[in-house]
Amino acid sequence: MRVWVKICGLTNAEALQAAIEAGADAVGFVFVASPRRMLPGAAARLVAQVPPGILRVAVMRHPLPGEWDEVARVVRPDWLQTEAGDFRTLQLPPGIEALPVYRDLPGLDSAALGREPRALFEAPASGTGEAPDWDRAARLAPLTRLVLAGGLTPENVGEAIRRVRPWGVDVSSGVESTRGIKDPERVRAFIAAVRRAEQEAGQDG
Repeated sequence: MRVWVKICGLTNAEALQAAIEAGADAVGFVFVASPRRMLPGAAARLVAQVPPGILRVAVMRHPLPGEWDEVARVVRPDWLQTEAGDFRTLQLPPGIEALPVYRDLPGLDSAALGREPRALFEAPASGTGEAPDWDRAARLAPLTRLVLAGGLTPENVGEAIRRVRPWGVDVSSGVESTRGIKDPERVRAFIAAVRRAEQEAGQDG
C-alpha cells in the first residue's frame, strides 16, 4: 500500500523544499487564524515553487465566499481543505477539488463521510497536536479515501498507519521545531517513516 503524504502549514521556502525533496504528495498553506497563517500573495509565491505532480492545498475553516474567492484567484490551489459543511455555500472553480474535513466529535456523520471521494479526519481542533481516536479512524478508513490528521509525528506515524490503514496522512505541528516553524529534518524524517511503514505493510501482506 502506498500512503499519500501531505505536509501542512508551510510558511517558508526551506521547509517547502524539504517537503518536495523528501517526496511529499501534497503541501498545504493555511488561510485561517494560526501561527502558520499566510496572506494569499505570500502563499502564491511559495506555490509557484511547487513542481508539477505535487498537490497544492489551501487550508481554510468556515471561509466567507469572498475570502475563498480571493485565495482561489491569487493562490490557484489544486484542492480546498475546509469543513465538510462549508462546501454547501462555496463554489469551486474548474480544476479545484474538495478535501472535506470531518472531526472526531460525537455527532460525526459517518454515512456522509462515506459518500465523499476523499475526506480528512482529525481531532476537534486543528494545529494543536491533538490526535483523533485511531480506533474510530480505523472504522472510518474503509469508507472513503481517508486522510488521517492530528497528533502525527515522525515517531508515531508508522504505528498510526499500521493501526488505521489510512489512504493518506497529514502532518503540521508534528514536524515543527517551534510552534508555526517547520523543521526540515523532521519533515524528512516524517516522510521516511511513512515509507518504512509502507514497506512493512507490504511484507506483512
